[in-house]
Amino acid sequence: MLHKLNLFNFKTGFTPDIQSTDSTFILETCQRTIVIGYDNFQITNLESSESYEVKKGKDAYLYLLEITCGLKSKLLGENEIVGQFKKAYKDYISLENRCNKVLSIIEKLFKDTKEIRTKYLIGLGQKTYASIARREIYNKHKAQKVLILGSGQMAEDLINQFKKKCDVYLCARNTDAIENLKLNHEFQVVEWGNYSEIIQFSFIANTIGSDSVIFNEKFFEKWSSIHLDKAFIDLGSPSVIDTTLDARDGVMRLEDIFNEGAIKENHKKAQIKKAKNAMDDIVEKRHLIFQKKKLKHKDLNYAY
Repeated sequence: MLHKLNLFNFKTGFTPDIQSTDSTFILETCQRTIVIGYDNFQITNLESSESYEVKKGKDAYLYLLEITCGLKSKLLGENEIVGQFKKAYKDYISLENRCNKVLSIIEKLFKDTKEIRTKYLIGLGQKTYASIARREIYNKHKAQKVLILGSGQMAEDLINQFKKKCDVYLCARNTDAIENLKLNHEFQVVEWGNYSEIIQFSFIANTIGSDSVIFNEKFFEKWSSIHLDKAFIDLGSPSVIDTTLDARDGVMRLEDIFNEGAIKENHKKAQIKKAKNAMDDIVEKRHLIFQKKKLKHKDLNYAY
């Protein structure tokens, strides 16, 4: 079954135009957009994407395993990607034209991910983006309220981190996503694009990634002059901020987060090497298991 698995990996922000008889599985994160399909499908607007990777068969499954184990993330071993993948899987199950073979592969992927993480990666990504943002904003500053920008999975992770600590405000363009988040969380909404209100918040966590600048130097100059005790945590990729201010001025970027999440390098490299070796074995084993099931299915057909 794995030999017909196809995977496209795009930089974040690219929206694929897909033509397929079976539904494809799509996962959008702050770092990438992944498209998974079985057998033949076409993406017609590839020329508009500056760069992308294509993986097939066992290579595609290995790549997925590395992603779900956090080894393709800049914060190595982080586990937020698993939650994002499971949410996308839940959405995919609800599709009428879902591909059962893709479902089967992803279900096995979750099982193999758990095995690799449990054996080799526990503690490697103990600090997630959201937890580091909480530490920077609440633990260090005891913020009474925080503004979260965006409405995706990372925004929800941040809501969970902050909602028991302080008052949470959310600002996002997607009103439907905001309403869905309201079903499970309490927060107040700030109108999208209302910079005069946004700038009044001393503590802001951004999850939006885009090639366009949303918060420029002029915004930060005013924001910095208004607030003495402040923090702007930018988790978006590509970054939507353009300012000369840095962590010393209260503006923390992804590279700062990655540094904060680092653990002893030698231990990390050793564990990752073990995990990758185990992944190679698991992928080969998974391929053989799928092949045996395929052959058994053929034998049953002949019997009839």
